[in-house]
Amino acid sequence: MPWPRRGERGQATVELALVLPILALAILAVLQVALVVRDHIAVVHAAREAARAASVDPDPTRARVAALRMLPGAEVRVGNRGRVGEPIAVVVTYESVTDLPLVGSLFPDPTLKSRVVMRIEK
Repeated sequence: MPWPRRGERGQATVELALVLPILALAILAVLQVALVVRDHIAVVHAAREAARAASVDPDPTRARVAALRMLPGAEVRVGNRGRVGEPIAVVVTYESVTDLPLVGSLFPDPTLKSRVVMRIEK
């Protein structure tokens, strides 16, 4: 391994100092996107749970409780209940908070929404 020449000393340190902040921001941005995707999965799951509850129970409050148990702070709308065999729709809306240091303020807080329709069973 040859020794660095006189003018090349510290070159790796300078390159690392220039690249490291950009790399850290990129990692934080990917992490923030992953957190929003996690929240989206939770919204879909809460909507499914609420639709399932609405399909077997005529009380719309139970569907709301089922969704809020999965995702506290969500807004839950349950459609009008019809007869057995007809569809019932549930819409769950949730505002995902982007609050990671440095990159959280760069992204607006996305509003996530999921609509699930199931047939009424009882």
